[in-house]
Amino acid sequence: MPYEREGALSATSTTMKYLNLGCGARVHPAWTNVDIAPQAEGVIACNLRASLPFADATFGVVYHSHLLEHFSHQEAGAFLRECFRVLEPGGIVRVVVPDLEQIARLYLEALERAVQGDGEWRAHYDWLMLELYDQTVRECSGGDMRQYLEAAKVPNETFVLQRIGVEGQRLLAAMRAAKVSPALQDSPPSRVRKLWMGARRRTGTLRQSLLRFLLREDWEALQIGRFRLSGEIHRWMYDRYSLGQMLIAAGFASPRRVEAAESKIADWASYRLDVEPDGSVYKPDSLFMEATKPLNRSEPIQPAASAVHSSRQGTEGTVVT
Repeated sequence: MPYEREGALSATSTTMKYLNLGCGARVHPAWTNVDIAPQAEGVIACNLRASLPFADATFGVVYHSHLLEHFSHQEAGAFLRECFRVLEPGGIVRVVVPDLEQIARLYLEALERAVQGDGEWRAHYDWLMLELYDQTVRECSGGDMRQYLEAAKVPNETFVLQRIGVEGQRLLAAMRAAKVSPALQDSPPSRVRKLWMGARRRTGTLRQSLLRFLLREDWEALQIGRFRLSGEIHRWMYDRYSLGQMLIAAGFASPRRVEAAESKIADWASYRLDVEPDGSVYKPDSLFMEATKPLNRSEPIQPAASAVHSSRQGTEGTVVT
């Protein structure tokens, strides 16, 4: 049954009837942009693991990119049902996630070629293993992937840059630019900053030393647990079948895989959320999928997480590839 949530934002108090969730710095001024920790002006702060602060049927489009994989499988189902709730009948949801199928197929190719002695593909194999596992199992920020990229010479840099896209290229450039010269490090502003940071570190170190003493062998477990709950790790992976079934379970109809620049969203290309101005794909390792909210349905078909394993037939249960 439709309802209003306390403190819910209405369509008139939002920028536009297009909603961008978990936007990071990838925003458009014509959209309503939301993130847990806003990185840009005008972004609405919201804990995306809780219910969305909007009334039912507020938006004509709901979009999120590389967000769903950071939720547990159960949380992802609840989140998609929230997307369904705030979307108006006939509206479009567009979901972008790392493409498990694409990574798996490349991994198998790299495995075969590496076994055959192909040196170039041995390096590709190493990188693809990181794509598959590192952001799921890492216990510190950046994990082994960061170490790989920080190497003086990345053996397969062209391949890696093709995989990580524009976002990764900018990150790699920033990491390399951060390696400043000793002369710059000893400049007066830097020395003042070092003194300030040193004082903060000493205060933090004292507190950490006390906690370490009190917790003893539990200290490391606390640090790992804190990091793994910070939101950086991937908690699930999706392919075109599993994501399509998740969307169907949330109530959406006719899920279909699309290309980065392809969409049923009006004027999609002009927003440059998945594609750069030069036509390059922002995150080429992605699966792009869209689905619609049926005109005659206000609630999900199935509330249970087990619905993802259902085998309903017909248009609503068919993933168009």
